[in-house]
Amino acid sequence: MTDRYNTLTVVLENDMRDEDVEPLIAAIEQLRGVISVSGNIASPGLYAAQERAKYELRNQIIEVLTSSRTL
Repeated sequence: MTDRYNTLTVVLENDMRDEDVEPLIAAIEQLRGVISVSGNIASPGLYAAQERAKYELRNQIIEVLTSSRTL
């Protein structure tokens, strides 16, 4: 038995303004099988979480690159 999908989620590379995302939404709506498209408005909390994650990852990479240990 094959899996059946009822939703696809598209993640944008960067946050986009309303007027910039409208053509993208319109294009997705034109695809066969698409009933509706809705946007998810970016929140300050999400932005803060992303920035903290990037900060931690940057620090970990720097730690690995500057570590004097060898494998």
